[in-house]
Amino acid sequence: MLRMPEPVLVLDLFPAEREALLVLLESLPADDWSRPTIAGSWTVKDIAAHLMADDLGRVSSQRDGHLETWVPADEPLAAYIDRRNAEWVAAMRRLSPRVVRSLLEFSGQETQQQFTSMDPFALGWSVGWVGPDPVPNWLDMAREFTERWHHQQQIREAVGEPLLDDLMFLKPVLATFAFALVPPFRSVDASSDTTVQLTVEGFAGGQWSVIREGSGWALRVGRTDAPTASVSMDQDTAWRMYVRALDRAEIEGRSRLEGDVRLAARILDAFGLVS
Repeated sequence: MLRMPEPVLVLDLFPAEREALLVLLESLPADDWSRPTIAGSWTVKDIAAHLMADDLGRVSSQRDGHLETWVPADEPLAAYIDRRNAEWVAAMRRLSPRVVRSLLEFSGQETQQQFTSMDPFALGWSVGWVGPDPVPNWLDMAREFTERWHHQQQIREAVGEPLLDDLMFLKPVLATFAFALVPPFRSVDASSDTTVQLTVEGFAGGQWSVIREGSGWALRVGRTDAPTASVSMDQDTAWRMYVRALDRAEIEGRSRLEGDVRLAARILDAFGLVS
């Protein structure tokens, strides 16, 4: 039976995620901070610096009302964000690993205070990979949690440490990323009640469906007995799909597509990052 998705409330998970990161960084020998990661040219230290930038930027804008006053009109938003991220990371390379870790501890405390002060059900910012309209604060916070979590995964993989994939973290991550399933269908025309179902197998998995309603598409949770198309994959493949940690061929090779394959393939276009 299909039902509306419930809010993904992650406020109480931020401290545990950040503490796990701080403990990990504290344990790293100096050479590990320079290890390459799956995040392009970024090292472990670069990812840590990027997380700090996310924290401080959010507190500056949401709490203090400090907004950037100039965004190049001729530069695509994703390119602008990539450039700004690269500039910050380059500047932070002059700091020692110890300073970066200390600043991450501070910025985590500041963001937690900010999140705690927010009404989770009031409308706030938009989430780019969901759509252009403002969303409830709980979804914005859940998006931020997926950002922190997947970057910590990148660090852990780079240094050979166990992933942070236990139930308390991975289940809300997958539930949040499910909101990225709808945008790939917005350009697709189909008859009413056309349903494309994703089954994520594993202890943190679940079932989500994208269904045609009126002139648009909507996300639903649960299963239907006769979907128009369906995709099944394990939970490790799912989170890696959303953050582009696998290429398209790898995702297809680790998934089962059934029914209308053209529609099923749209599920594999879901992308849970800004750029």
